[in-house]
Amino acid sequence: MSDQKFPEPTVGVFVFNPQGELLLLRSHKWPGAYVVPGGHVELGERLEEAARREVREETGLSVNDLEFINFQEFIYDPAFWKPKHFIFFDFAARTEDTRVTLNDEAESHIWIDPVKALDLPLDRYTRRSVEMYLQKSGRLK
Repeated sequence: MSDQKFPEPTVGVFVFNPQGELLLLRSHKWPGAYVVPGGHVELGERLEEAARREVREETGLSVNDLEFINFQEFIYDPAFWKPKHFIFFDFAARTEDTRVTLNDEAESHIWIDPVKALDLPLDRYTRRSVEMYLQKSGRLK
């Protein structure tokens, strides 16, 4: 199974550019699916600090206006490349810059209207958060 002793808190960040498009990544960690930037919360780090740091590390972007979307439990789901137990804390955020510089965790990226993103192969956790974000904003009923 896994050598974890406790669930790992992680953040996912739904980054929107000035045109309202959502940043999606392709990552070897989530084969066949689009995901958003994110990762582990470090010891002593607040969730919003982790969200800003993870976006900066994975994309080179600075974000602002963080807004909590939801939390989700991920317990040994085979969608991830290795067995893990995560607790996801998902945020929406804005960026002024659209020049993405990916680190080694992602192979490619796209900017897309969040409604159109639902037509793509999103992992189910990303899909749920996009749907919740769109419902809150009145764009999905």
